[in-house]
Amino acid sequence: MRIAEINMLSSGSTGNIMLNIAKCARGVGIDARTYSTHVFSKKYTKCPPAPTGHKYFGTYFENGLHFILTRITGCNGCFSYFGTQRLIDELKEYKPDAIHLHNLHQFCFHLPSLFRYLKSSGTPVVWTLHDCWTFTGQCPHFLMAGCNKWKTGCHHCPQFREYPKSYMDQTKRMYKLKKKWFCSIPNMTLVTPSQWLADLVKQSFLGEYPVRVINNGIDLHVFKPTPSDFRERYGLTGKRLILGVAYGWGPRKGLDIFIDLSKRLDPEKYQIILVGTNDKTDKLLPPEIISIHRTQNQKELAEIYTAADVFANPTREDNFPTVNIESLACGTPVITFNSGGSPEIPDETCGLVVSCNDIDTLYDEIVRVCETKPFSEEACLKRARSFDMNNKFMEYVRLCREEAL
Repeated sequence: MRIAEINMLSSGSTGNIMLNIAKCARGVGIDARTYSTHVFSKKYTKCPPAPTGHKYFGTYFENGLHFILTRITGCNGCFSYFGTQRLIDELKEYKPDAIHLHNLHQFCFHLPSLFRYLKSSGTPVVWTLHDCWTFTGQCPHFLMAGCNKWKTGCHHCPQFREYPKSYMDQTKRMYKLKKKWFCSIPNMTLVTPSQWLADLVKQSFLGEYPVRVINNGIDLHVFKPTPSDFRERYGLTGKRLILGVAYGWGPRKGLDIFIDLSKRLDPEKYQIILVGTNDKTDKLLPPEIISIHRTQNQKELAEIYTAADVFANPTREDNFPTVNIESLACGTPVITFNSGGSPEIPDETCGLVVSCNDIDTLYDEIVRVCETKPFSEEACLKRARSFDMNNKFMEYVRLCREEAL
């Protein structure tokens, strides 16, 4: 059996998911190949060495041109023709029994060509939706915008200047084109990491396709209770530590919530620590918050999770944030907003869910959890074990095998 995995990049969260699924497939005797474009960055004008079983398509120049044309025209996915043809030629030569798609909303796919090939080949398709982009005219998230136009047809987009950024609102046209392209595949199964996203898909123009939920997973050999001298190094002995972890801090991740909390919490008793910040973020933070830029390795991050008393995730838009799982795997309970798929991760034994933007209740629950310790480490670890990444990757392998039969 042969499986082809396709993602916009071979790095980042979705790239790593793609590579690890292929690795698991090879481990059970399945031939699996992965495909992505080159790293789209001025830092990488040459392609880095390909991972095992991986092939690159497209060029830096073509993708850069796609990026510029998308900004000008608002037509994302309508360029990079030659790179996409190279990918199609590779697939025709490989003849996979199943094709597994991941994120396609970077500037490297000519979507009309790709979906014409998928339709004509008759190859079963599994498509993992890591956000909402697939069934909107442009945006990957719309909760903060309070927009439901995606249910009937996007137009007059309130955030067309956001990612993927454009200077022209073409969401009405792109919605129709995406519906035409994506709904042309006769044999396709959609996968979402959260039940929340699965429910949205069923309300979209993709609602006729079967949807499976396969949660994101983490490496439980890395994220586990990891004692360290973190408290001593930062002079935090005796304090209650409230931790937040994100990459791309801003309103979407609840940066303003932590700033508000820092004004309410007694600095003699409590300490907020934010991980994943940068120089720009630091300019917004009050001195009461400890800012830690991207950690050097995952073991160091596990040490910080372990040292914390509670992990707070006031995210306003998220599909299925693995930071929640990482915290639980290190024995630290989670308090999160009821937004997206985030509340699906902690259960009543290891965390709490607070209404989105309810800062008063969030503050009260943080204090209560820190002072009364209602959740045991063992309960957190037990919940985390249900998100072992190897088990999740094997679910994908089994699904691809089922679809190919």
